[in-house]
Amino acid sequence: MSSATGPRTSGDGNVEHDGNRPLSMLSNEMVRIYKEHFGRGPTKARSHFAGPNAVICVLENTFTPAERNLQGMGEHQRLREMRMFLQYAIAAEFIQAVERTIGRRVLSFISGIDTNTDVAVEAFTLESASPSDDSGDRMADEN
Repeated sequence: MSSATGPRTSGDGNVEHDGNRPLSMLSNEMVRIYKEHFGRGPTKARSHFAGPNAVICVLENTFTPAERNLQGMGEHQRLREMRMFLQYAIAAEFIQAVERTIGRRVLSFISGIDTNTDVAVEAFTLESASPSDDSGDRMADEN
């Protein structure tokens, strides 16, 4: 079944991935959240899987006019601190968007921004979809 508000699911409740549709939907959700909370959205948003258990959203041209002024004044640390405070204040919304569109539980959320280039990255690690998803990604912690 398909719906306009979320990804298509199969009879067993698993998300059916038809090409990049969930990633495109996630990018749209990120833009919506930015617009809702910052007053404007990024002009470019792309979401990608980074291995089997991670998703990154790259957002460009995200600054509000006030943030662009801080950037122009060279107040990069102040801008970074302000943006990170706001990003983590709405972390639950970012996480819900990923879980709704990708169909997997988020284990962690990491937000970052380059204040020189106005590029933000929202990164999410996901619960494994299957035991085989972890096969090549384990760190050697036996040392």
